[in-house]
Amino acid sequence: MSDQEGDWNFYLRILSNSARDSTDPASDPSILQSVKKLHGFCKLEKSDDLVARIYPQINKVFHRSVASLSQSESGTSKGLLLLAILQFFLDFGDMVLHDADPSLRTFFRSCLSREFSDTAVAEATCEFLVANQRKLLASFPNLLPQFFPLLLKLIAWNWEKSEKSFLKIFPGLISPGSFLPLFPSIVDLPMLVVALEKVERSSGSGSRVGGSIASIQKSAAPEMLLALMDEAYTGSTIGDGGDDSESEDNNTIDVADPLFLELLKDENDGLAERHRASPALNAALQAAASGPRSERMKQTLKIAPRLLDVYFSVTLRDANDSLICALIPLLMTRNSTMFPDKNFSHEIRRRLLEFVLAAFQRSPNFIALLKKPIIDRLGEAYDDVAKRELALQLCWAIGEYGGGGESHKEAARELFESLELLLYENLSSSRLGLRQESGNGSRRTTQSRLLCFVVTAIAKLATYHWELLPRARVALGKVVRSRISDARVWRRAHDYLGLMNEPGICWSVLGPSRVSEKRFPGTVNWSEGGQKMVAHIPFHILSEQGGPPFHDFAFSDIIPKN
Repeated sequence: MSDQEGDWNFYLRILSNSARDSTDPASDPSILQSVKKLHGFCKLEKSDDLVARIYPQINKVFHRSVASLSQSESGTSKGLLLLAILQFFLDFGDMVLHDADPSLRTFFRSCLSREFSDTAVAEATCEFLVANQRKLLASFPNLLPQFFPLLLKLIAWNWEKSEKSFLKIFPGLISPGSFLPLFPSIVDLPMLVVALEKVERSSGSGSRVGGSIASIQKSAAPEMLLALMDEAYTGSTIGDGGDDSESEDNNTIDVADPLFLELLKDENDGLAERHRASPALNAALQAAASGPRSERMKQTLKIAPRLLDVYFSVTLRDANDSLICALIPLLMTRNSTMFPDKNFSHEIRRRLLEFVLAAFQRSPNFIALLKKPIIDRLGEAYDDVAKRELALQLCWAIGEYGGGGESHKEAARELFESLELLLYENLSSSRLGLRQESGNGSRRTTQSRLLCFVVTAIAKLATYHWELLPRARVALGKVVRSRISDARVWRRAHDYLGLMNEPGICWSVLGPSRVSEKRFPGTVNWSEGGQKMVAHIPFHILSEQGGPPFHDFAFSDIIPKN
């Protein structure tokens, strides 16, 4: 016991002596070693008296290290020392009534914001967060969500070394306050890398990126404040300054550009999305997409889809309906606005569409609540490929879930009218362009695919809401009588018109897949299909055959086995 007491006294004297020295504590390796040794002694002894004797000296070292961050230009890393002290605060803070929250926030704001590009500090930070994740989420639940932009900068710069650790802590970044702002930040990870590499080229050193960003933010703060005030009071958008922010000799973005600073922020400001209208930023992204890719950019293009998978998984598991309903319009907006890389855009859009459909399946009433943005997206079906694919999936969801369900008749009527408009626009020769572009097979295929989705949605929506049935018959009848070269569209409309003459069969085929109390004579209960034989169901109408069916059908023959 006396030997151990001599040991901790030795290390305590090192900390005490350093307090009299004016040098940076992080520049002396013995300080870090002493903090770790004293932490080990406290864990071993489990003595309140020992913790009380050590705490004042460690606390002094912490504040001296933080104070030296803005003064020292030596490049000495403070992160490892501060992390060791923070671990002491978390483990023994209750014994000395030390609230670790201000110390943790000081570390993120003053140290990690400058040293996130240091590989050793980044790796140690992720390990620290993993080791203390449970306590941080329980005692300081808003800490990680508040600093998620800083942690995304850390992982975008140091993915290779910190991948596994970061994936473990990433769900902790999601909270009600960060839920909406986090999504565009994930999608914009490649844009963040463009900004970080721009700072690296300006500073001339990758290890000083954080310090350079801090200097840029400090010098640009007054201009940023004026820009935000201008946007708030006049309605002008930040970054609308025309071509003045773009360099004449290359497509680079000014480091003082407000949108550039927005990408490089350290803390969550609660804004889900800002209007990105900077010509310089768009030029920089196009240059980055068309030019040679750095290894960091290549990694980031793979990181973002993986993080989005985790984000959507946590969302469907934990988020409430209000948050998910607020997220869907944001997803629709960002579907066509992302980093211009073909593979990256494909992977992100695929995940967005899958999540939107999963959200509608979970809560079909979202379709009625979000009828306005849905109708707006249907009107953009002709703008580009991304918007057209979103419109197709929304058409499917409207039909599959009856415009939000049988109780949302007003919303269903408005959605039906939008589908009608989309159908009639496609049927017109001016939209289809069949006369002027009869040789354009790709355009024909695209428009025919859209028509198939719209026709099906109209038929299914009318099946849910029978008051829409007369209008649906008129719309489908026009398709049947129109001169459409694609037989698939004509046949689909013809089959649906035939189904509508058999209410029970129509409800069975086009009605909800979920069990419903609504039944008509001849309605098929598909859940019992494997045990029953039927002879009176006219399945022949689906294949345009005349007369009665020539044999009985077994449901086990029709329904594919799992």
